[in-house]
Amino acid sequence: MDTADYGKLFDLTGKNAVVVGGGSGIGRACAHGLAAYGATVTVADRDLAGAQETVSMAAGSTTMQARELDVLDDDQVAAAVADLPDTDVLVFTAATNVRKRILDYSPDEFDRVIALNLRSSFALVQGFGRGMVERGRGSIIGFASMRANVVEPGQSVYAATKSGLVQLLRTAAAEFGPSGVRANAIAPGVVDTPLTAQIKANQGWYDAYAAKGALGRWAEPKELAGAAVYLASDAASFVTGSVLYVDGGWTAVDGRFEPPN
Repeated sequence: MDTADYGKLFDLTGKNAVVVGGGSGIGRACAHGLAAYGATVTVADRDLAGAQETVSMAAGSTTMQARELDVLDDDQVAAAVADLPDTDVLVFTAATNVRKRILDYSPDEFDRVIALNLRSSFALVQGFGRGMVERGRGSIIGFASMRANVVEPGQSVYAATKSGLVQLLRTAAAEFGPSGVRANAIAPGVVDTPLTAQIKANQGWYDAYAAKGALGRWAEPKELAGAAVYLASDAASFVTGSVLYVDGGWTAVDGRFEPPN
């Protein structure tokens, strides 16, 4: 690459992005990040009002639009794929968690977590991935979790779905790669979002999570946007089938004991 091009490594001008789950939290931050680097962004969410708020927060941007999308509705997913045939970047964040120990889990709870976290992810990768393969370009970015790698009591089904998502994206990388399509996962640590409200409400739990990571704090959603911009851009043109941990050092630090000097 000519050195004159390095300044454009993260430029997304001319790229069409879809952010599923963009109505709040990490998805909202990713939508704003992609738009800031020039992408035209469709903010898709089951909560249309939330998606519209994401658009309205972008200071009059004309490169963002809101769309209602329930990823559990196969017809809605198919319609979104058909209506957005030139999608270059797919980011999806939608997920749920039922924090219960294995012996307390009900079949309905199991099915609910699997359906949103894994089955809908497959539908998005398959639907949007097909068009990307046909056009010979694209970047698929799914939000997994550090729980794909490390667990704790009460995280069984959630962790299984996130580990499954990583393997789904790695397989997509293998199958779509010859056509010029990349697929990667981002694995956040503890982030202050609606999904973690239960933890935040318990001060002891909140503080313990903050202390576990190397940085000693939780992340804000905006701190995940850079990872999405990177994986969407030409800066990551040779990055596929990988997991980018944005976890404040959680998975690098083993335990909380501070040895004496």
